[in-house]
Formats: sequence, structure tokens, C-alpha cells
Amino acid sequence: MAYRPTFDCLWCGVAWATRGPNDLEGWAQLCPDCLGRAGSNPFLRGRLRAALAQRVSMEQASSAAAAAAHHAAAAHHAAPGPSPARSPGAVSRPNPYPAFPDDWFLRRGEFQRGAIHDAAWAAELDMVTRWLDGLPLAGRIVEPAAGVGFFSPLLADRGELFAFDADGQALDRARDRLLAHNLRAHLHEADPWAVAPAGEPGAATGAAGGLTEGGLADVVVAAFLVGRVRGAGLDNAAASLRARLRSGGLLALVELHPDAAGGPPPGVAWTWHEPALLEAALRRAGFSDLRMAATGRFFLTASAVAR
Repeated sequence: MAYRPTFDCLWCGVAWATRGPNDLEGWAQLCPDCLGRAGSNPFLRGRLRAALAQRVSMEQASSAAAAAAHHAAAAHHAAPGPSPARSPGAVSRPNPYPAFPDDWFLRRGEFQRGAIHDAAWAAELDMVTRWLDGLPLAGRIVEPAAGVGFFSPLLADRGELFAFDADGQALDRARDRLLAHNLRAHLHEADPWAVAPAGEPGAATGAAGGLTEGGLADVVVAAFLVGRVRGAGLDNAAASLRARLRSGGLLALVELHPDAAGGPPPGVAWTWHEPALLEAALRRAGFSDLRMAATGRFFLTASAVAR
């Protein structure tokens, strides 16, 4: 199954043009409306599964080629920041925010749950990606918990991306992913909540130094981060996200929806925040125009504007 940037939908015949090779429509040769009905139609569901498999295969091949060229090209394509300095007597502590691995996103290996579950998961994850791509992402974009960079290429393609994560190995994977797409980003190893608000008087340098030069962010995209916070810390988390945004800036959240088979990887502490409680915390922190939606079984998306 080859990717086609323009095509006539194989089901309804409508002409369609994709935005780029990440669009699942180009792999399945189905328009978004027909792709959205894949769960109830055997033909559409078969095209969806085949398209997902082919897109993953091509991404893996591109990532492998990029990794081989990484040492020669990294200085030209990505701008990794310094790791936080450690004192000689510092004690290494477990990372409280381990990144979700690629296999979790792609439902491979230990994360496979059967053909029906995995197809539904992939379809909803694609819904999240399309939702994110439909937001007005531009300017200085901050991703406080980039992890392996699953969403980073999309963000780096829309603005100047500053990506942070406490997991250095995950950031290496994010760097490879960006290189595979010929994109640039500022990658910094740092605790997602310890990053100093950009442009604030006296803001810390070091891991967050690249942000202090140009002011507050226009967009903050936090995927699978708020769920790491226990209920009592929700207000502080919302305030931290607000502190990084300019007035009128956009916040985009992607969180997990309670599902027995769709939770975080084993060993990751998680809190399922009720949407009403999350919305109330965001409003108290200074956000308005809140919009929340569940994709179905697995994910919750939310956007808000900083007042």
C-alpha cells in the first residue's frame, strides 16, 4: 500500500489532498469522513489496519536511516541543550516521569492487546494527532514532557519547538524522529515541572535558558503529563502551565481516559482526573475558552486560552 498525496476516496469517491506523509488518509486512500467510520465497516477497517501498518513500517525505516546518520548530522538539524549540572556528591534518584516507549504508542510487543483493541487504539491515537494538527499552532511552542517525541515532528513543523523531558534516552529517540523528518528543535533534559517560566525576571538559565531569550510561549502542548500529578497538586500543575504562556497563548492537553486496557505503561503512577475537576483547576489558574472531548475509549483532549 503506497502513500498518495492526492487521491479519490476508494469508498465515496471524493477528491482529497493530504498535508503530508503523516496523514493516515494518504496511506489508506480514504477521506477523513470514511476513515472515521472504519469501526463499523469491514472494508474501511481493513484499509485502516493496512495503512497503519505501512505508515509504521515506513517510519521505522526512516528512523533507522536517521539514527545511522545521527552523529554526522545532529549538529545541523537539532539543537540539544545542556543536561542539568550535578554536584560531585549528588545522588542519582529514579526518574519520577519515565517516558512512554514507542511500543506503547504503537501497540507492539508487550503492549499488544489483540487486533480489535489495537485497531481501535490506533484509530483514536490518529484522532488525537488530527485534533492537535487542527489547532492554531505557531510561534514559540513548548512541549514540557516530550518523551520519545511522538508528537514533536508535528509541533516542530508548525513553529519553534522547545522540548523538555527528564528522560535523556527518550529525548535521543525524539531527536532521531526529528532528524527523520528534517526538522529542528531545541531539546533539553529537565524535569517537566522544574523548567523556569520563560521570560520571567530571574528565570533560571541552564536547561531552560533557551526559553528566557524570547519571552513566554505562544503554545504549550502537554501530552500525558497532568495524569502524573496527584489530585492535591492539580492546581499547582495548572498554574505552572499558565506561567509559561503569554496572555492569549494556547494550552493543549492530551490525557488518558479511564480504560482497563488502555492505561499507562506498567510502573507509571497515574491519577485519573475527572474532566470537571481538571476544567475547574485550569479556570482557577487563569485559562478560559476551555474545550474538552473524549476520543472514545482511550484519550481525553483539552484546549484552553491563557487570560
